[in-house]
Amino acid sequence: MTDDRRGLTRRQLTRRALALGGALAVAPFPAGPAAAAPSDGRRTLRYGSPERAGLLPAHLRQLVTDAEAFLGPSPAHPWYAGAVLLAGRGGTVALHEPIGMAVRYSAYDERTDTGVEFPADRQIPMARDTVFDLASVSKLFTSILAVQQIERGALGLEATVASYLPEFGAAGKQDMTVRQLLTHTSGFRAWIPLYNAPTHEEKLQLIWNEAPLNPPGSRYLYSDLNLISLQLVLEKVTGRPLDALLHEEITGPLGMDRTRYNPPASWKPRIAATEDARTPWSGLDRGLVWGEVHDENAFGLGGVAGHAGVFSCAWDLAVLGRTLLNGGAYGRTRILEPGSVELMFTDFNTDFPGDEHGLGFELYQHWYMGAMATPRTAGHTGFTGTSLVLDPTTDSFLVVLGNSVHPVRSWRSGSAPRVATANQLARAVPVRPRHGRTAWFSGMAGSATATLALPSLDTSAGGARLRCSLWWDTEPQADVLALEASTDDGATWQPVPFTTDRPGEPPQERPAGTVTGWSGRVWHRVTADLPPARSVVLRWRYATDRLYVGRGAYVDGLRVRTPRRVLFDESRPKDAARISASGWTASGD
Repeated sequence: MTDDRRGLTRRQLTRRALALGGALAVAPFPAGPAAAAPSDGRRTLRYGSPERAGLLPAHLRQLVTDAEAFLGPSPAHPWYAGAVLLAGRGGTVALHEPIGMAVRYSAYDERTDTGVEFPADRQIPMARDTVFDLASVSKLFTSILAVQQIERGALGLEATVASYLPEFGAAGKQDMTVRQLLTHTSGFRAWIPLYNAPTHEEKLQLIWNEAPLNPPGSRYLYSDLNLISLQLVLEKVTGRPLDALLHEEITGPLGMDRTRYNPPASWKPRIAATEDARTPWSGLDRGLVWGEVHDENAFGLGGVAGHAGVFSCAWDLAVLGRTLLNGGAYGRTRILEPGSVELMFTDFNTDFPGDEHGLGFELYQHWYMGAMATPRTAGHTGFTGTSLVLDPTTDSFLVVLGNSVHPVRSWRSGSAPRVATANQLARAVPVRPRHGRTAWFSGMAGSATATLALPSLDTSAGGARLRCSLWWDTEPQADVLALEASTDDGATWQPVPFTTDRPGEPPQERPAGTVTGWSGRVWHRVTADLPPARSVVLRWRYATDRLYVGRGAYVDGLRVRTPRRVLFDESRPKDAARISASGWTASGD
C-alpha cells in the first residue's frame, strides 16, 4: 500500500516517526472501529488517595487553593465564574473538585462593565459532572478521528486535501496536505466569519475560495479553518457526519456518555453557561449562551464543527486522556494503535521551534502546561476556559474546565489558572534524592534567583574536581541553571564548564557552565574541573524570568576532591552545615 490517498503503511508510519526522532513499535492496525483490546490490564480510572497515585497531597491541596484565587479579581475581574478541576496519575484520580458557579450571570452590562447576576435561587454551583462547551479542545476529537482513518488506510497523512475534496484545491490550496491541517502549517489565516454566509453551500464556498496567507508548510499559524477542512474530509471519506463519527468511534466505545455535540435541552441545568453574546464583542447577537455552542462559526454550522462544538465533563476528558496515555486503549476497548498515539505525541513542527505540534495535539507549551511541560507533554486549550494536559513522562493528567467567558470574554486574558494548577500537579510528582534522604531543591518561583554555595576551598594544589548529581527541568532558554566560581570572595563570578552524564548516553559537555530545558526526568552525574586558587567559592545559581517556570532543579551528593584528598563532602555533617543556600531548600521529594 504505497498510494498516500490509501494511507500510510505500518512501514511508512515507522519510517516517518523515526525521521522525526521517535522510536515506535507499531502494532498491526485494527480492521474496524473500536477493536477490543487484549485483556492485559489496560488502566481504567478510579478514585483514590494522592498517595495511591504517587502524588504529594499538600500540592494537590494547593492546586485547589490556587485555582480558587481566580474566582476573585485577577486582576480586575474573575478569570472564571467557576471551574471543575481533575488531576491524577496512573489509573488514579486523586483530585476532582468543583469550585465557583456554573451559572451566575444573566447578562453583561457594557456601560458599567459588570455582570448582571441571576437571583441567588437561580444560580447554579459547579458540580463534578458539570458539562462544558469545550471550544477548541474539540479539535482533539476531530484529530483522533482523522488518525483512525489513517490507520485504516482511508486517509493519507501526506495526501493533498484536494484529492478528497476537488473544490478545495482552488485559490492556491492544491498542494495543502492532511498533515498540514493537523499541525497548523497549512498557511490558512486564523479564521473567517463563516457564520455570515446565509446557507451551508455558501459557507463551503468561502472555504473553497480562501487563499492561504503563506505557502503551505512554510510557517506555523493556528487556524480553525484547518479542523473545519478536516471535518469535511472525514465526512467525505467515511460518508458519515462528524457527530455520528464521534459517537461511533470514540465516545460510545469509551463510555463517555456526557460527551457529544448539540446536547439536548434536558442537559441544560448541568451545563455551565458561557457568554452574553452581543455585538460588538461577539459576531452574533444571541444573548446568554447556555446549552448551545458558544463559537459563532460552529453555531453557524449547526453546532457540529471540526474546530469547536463538543460538550463534555471532566471525568469523560480524563477517560480520553487515560486512553491516550495507555497507548490507545481503555480497559478492553482500543480506539487507536500505540504507534498512532505516538505520532500524536511526536513533534512534526521541528522547523518551527516554540510551536511544537503532534497530529492534533500541541506539545511542550509552558504558557498553559506550566511545569508539566516536557517535549512529550501533549494538550490543548479552549477559548471558553477549558484545557487538557497529558504528561507521558510522569503518567499524569490534568483537566481544568472553566467558564471564563461568563459573562463576557473580555474579563479574562492569558492562562494563569491553567499554569498555576499545572505547576502544582507537576510539583506533586516527587523527585526522589539521588543519595540519602534529601537533595537540594531550587524551588519553582518566577522572577527569582536562587543560589547554593559551597564554603571557600583551597584548590591551589591543582587537579581539584567537583562531582555531584543534577536533575533539572526549566523553561528552555528563559530559565537557566549555572555553575559559577569566585576567587575574590564573591566580588566577581566566572562560569565553570562541566560535563553531564546520564545512563545509556554519552557524556555531554557544557562549555558555558549552564543547563536549560528538560533533562529527561533522570539524574545526571556532573563533573567539573576547578581553577587552582587559594580560595575558591563554588555556587549553583538558578535564575528564572517572570513568565513561566519548569519543575526546577535538584542538586545532590556535592563532593570536591584533589588527587590527594577530599576538600568537601556533603555527606559529612560538618561540611553540609557550611553550605550557604538562598532560595534552595533540602527536600526529600
